[in-house]
Amino acid sequence: MKTILPLSLLLLASLSACGRDAPPPPPADIRPVRAEQVGMQSGRSNTQYSGEVRARYETDLAFRVAGRVQTRLVEVGSQVKAGQVIATLDPQDYQLAVDAAQAQLAAAESEARLAQQDLQRYTELRAQNFISQAELDRRRNTSEAALARVRQLRAEVSRLRNQQTYTQLTAPQAGVMTAIDFEAGQVVAAGQPVAQMARSGEREVRIDVPENALDALRKAQALTIRLWSAPEVSYPGRLRELSPVADAGSRTYSARVSFLQPDPDVKLGMTATVDVDNQAAPSLSVPQTALFRINGQPQVWVLDRATRKVAARGVQLGEMSGERATVRSGLQAGEWVVTAGVHKIAPGQEVRLAPSLLP
Repeated sequence: MKTILPLSLLLLASLSACGRDAPPPPPADIRPVRAEQVGMQSGRSNTQYSGEVRARYETDLAFRVAGRVQTRLVEVGSQVKAGQVIATLDPQDYQLAVDAAQAQLAAAESEARLAQQDLQRYTELRAQNFISQAELDRRRNTSEAALARVRQLRAEVSRLRNQQTYTQLTAPQAGVMTAIDFEAGQVVAAGQPVAQMARSGEREVRIDVPENALDALRKAQALTIRLWSAPEVSYPGRLRELSPVADAGSRTYSARVSFLQPDPDVKLGMTATVDVDNQAAPSLSVPQTALFRINGQPQVWVLDRATRKVAARGVQLGEMSGERATVRSGLQAGEWVVTAGVHKIAPGQEVRLAPSLLP
């Protein structure tokens, strides 16, 4: 019994020592993030839009009559002069219609001459009281109807001759062919667009603008155009047209910026950028990487530096400029927002600013 007691005491002492030497449980993993203190940004903003060089005037071309295409005389990119024939339809049916109308006109003219001669004879007979006044009136009506028939057929011949000339598709002005959508032998309808041409002269850049940037574009202090093929050269621009209706697919608004200084080196179809320079009041802005959405509404993670915990907060955005977004409401200067790792944290989560991720 005396032996068992010391052994028990030794065992308890050993267990106590083991408990004192065990390491503490590891701390919970605190996710590193990058954060930025919100401040007022300069009032000058510059936004870039990519676009394509287009002609000031672009015209869809169509035959004014239906028929089968007989010849196609141009290709995409062909330079054409005003009045130059682009394509022709088979004119045979229209020529036959003209011939038939001319034959009817010749017959009507013969009948009109005969009616005129009869009217002259009956007028002389009436002067001698050989016929009644009613008979003379009938002859006069017959002559007038014959003359009216002649006028009608002459108009019909002119109309059919016009249709015959419409079998030729001609360029309404000098320019370049930008699209051709027909081939020889194809049957086309009257008014069906079969080609497109760009008028020679003024050039402009077509861009697509989001809804929240429309006001800035209208109030821009300066518009500058640069070609991707020669970025070192800049051209002053002017907003000529802004569509009042958004595109159904992209929900953006089409705008056209004209070149104020014509340059023959600017070719149709070239890729260009339009710099929109604005002078506005200083405003808050955050990197676009700080934004995420909840139920479609833009949010940011606001970091409490004292507790090192984050909270989601809704914001109202303004214009996008480069990699930053203007914040109209929802934040105050001096607050901290998470700018990296926003999709890997949750409300109330504790975070830390890793040295390598400090702004």
